[in-house]
Amino acid sequence: MGRRELLTDEERRLLFDIPTDRDQLVRLYTLSKSDRALIDARRRSSNRLGFALQLALLRHSGVALQFSPSRPQALITYLAEQLGLDASAVDDYVRRGQTLTDHGRELATALGMRPPTAADLSMMIEAASIAAWATDKGLPIAIGIIASLREANIILPATAVIERTGAAGRVRARKRVSEALLAGLNDDQLAGIDGLLAVDAKRGLSNLAWLKAMPTSPKADHVREIVDRLVHIRKFGISADRADAIHPDRFRQLVREGRGAHAYLLDRYSVQRRRAVLVAFAIDIEARLTDATIEMADKLIGGAFTRARITEERKFTATARDVGRLMRLFEGTIDALAGAADTGEDALAAVDQKVGWWALLKARGEVSELARTAGQDTLIRGADRYATLRKFAPLLLEVLDFKASRASDQTLAAVALLRDINKSGKRDLPANPPMPFKKEWRKIVVGETGKIDRRLWETATLAHLRNKWRSGDVWVERSANYRRFDSYLLPPSEAAPIAAGLGLPATAGEWLESRGRELDWRLKRFAHRLHRGLLIGVELRDDRLHISPVRAATPADAEMLADQLDGLLPPARLTEILHEVARDTGFLSAFSNLRTGEPCTN
Repeated sequence: MGRRELLTDEERRLLFDIPTDRDQLVRLYTLSKSDRALIDARRRSSNRLGFALQLALLRHSGVALQFSPSRPQALITYLAEQLGLDASAVDDYVRRGQTLTDHGRELATALGMRPPTAADLSMMIEAASIAAWATDKGLPIAIGIIASLREANIILPATAVIERTGAAGRVRARKRVSEALLAGLNDDQLAGIDGLLAVDAKRGLSNLAWLKAMPTSPKADHVREIVDRLVHIRKFGISADRADAIHPDRFRQLVREGRGAHAYLLDRYSVQRRRAVLVAFAIDIEARLTDATIEMADKLIGGAFTRARITEERKFTATARDVGRLMRLFEGTIDALAGAADTGEDALAAVDQKVGWWALLKARGEVSELARTAGQDTLIRGADRYATLRKFAPLLLEVLDFKASRASDQTLAAVALLRDINKSGKRDLPANPPMPFKKEWRKIVVGETGKIDRRLWETATLAHLRNKWRSGDVWVERSANYRRFDSYLLPPSEAAPIAAGLGLPATAGEWLESRGRELDWRLKRFAHRLHRGLLIGVELRDDRLHISPVRAATPADAEMLADQLDGLLPPARLTEILHEVARDTGFLSAFSNLRTGEPCTN
């Protein structure tokens, strides 16, 4: 199998090819006065052009002419134009190797550069490993090597040398990443990680494949299956903070590798690399299983209320005919009572004659049932699915670590109480259990007798907890999608220098205090000027602020005059105006050459 190359052909062109665009050539390779002095010291035209070519290559790209992957014809032509020479003269120059080498040494000395040596290889490999700390991609690694060489004023070696040192640095970086990720793990933890590739006899799958194949449809039994996987991966005791030991991009790369590779493929890896991939996968899968548990519980809790509502709607639809009949009976009763009031006859007799007293008594039970059904709260309907919630809720509360700010302390207290009574097996709640949910539900939970209904209280608590983790007021440890809000922010150690660089106070309190002082000062100044009548177009009358509308103040004659004056101005190019300004002010002396730092003479 052939050696895998670090760079693609396109990446090599991007790194080492000389631009052919005219604007880029002018910006990067225009010769200065001092450049011309060095070049004109050569006698032969071929030497002058070759010397200029080496100077341009060394100063901008850092590549020696003999190591250049191709002859930059566009650059040669542009340099020849500046020197008034024939571009073909360079052919004679490149055939004389000694002259080319002598000029290269002279230019390197003039530019403070030196050729690479074998002693520089270790520095190049280390630079490659630093660049490869975050990625395996060849382009960033090669850029890191080139940057280190230019910083040390070393002429770039051949492309093949850069690629070989880049590949060596990438191997070193992978080893360091693995060491950092595995540092401190004991033998039991390493054995557990290695056991992910073992095949379970009962399931007929490797533990790795079993962890990946988590169920997705919202069912109470599926919550238990996901929790089983979560408990299994937590046995290893691998902290999520271990991921902070390596670069986030490198960690995500290892996670992608662990997700996509089969057990038999990972078994072919070296021990250290395989364990690093599995540790990254274990950290990631724990967060994904935690999120999957929450999301499935979210659907089931919400579904309990949704299904109850749908059942109620179907019940109303099924009794639509009965409702119409009862409404017509009610309409007839009202008409009978209204007629009796108008004629003065006995109301009960009128109702009995037109509607039928026994018909009303017969409908009494149906009316009561419909009234009771229509008045039910969503909590009562949701509690009809209590048996489904009990299948997974105790396990959910046992394995997930809920956290909250002080504003949601009552929510955590209710969760802790529910967790305790689930463990103890008690049926009755204490006299005053936490009720973090809305007031309407508290009345329903307590009821008319004053005794708390556990079924309603537990359903209300779970529904309230669901709303809290959705809003972010409650978060879950070791979760990716339901984590603490400030975990998305930069840590204070990283935020402080950024805030200082922007000229911001160290804390939000200091900033708010300073803005408050400034606002107070501005309001006082405005009030002082307002009471003294110093504000144009603004006044205080009858304790009300009156602001005059802004009207156009420029007369039409002035607009016409401005147009006439514009017509009298002579047409001029922008470059001509700049030339006159430069001649009168000399502002161009503030600019310097992009490459040499010399002041511009032209």
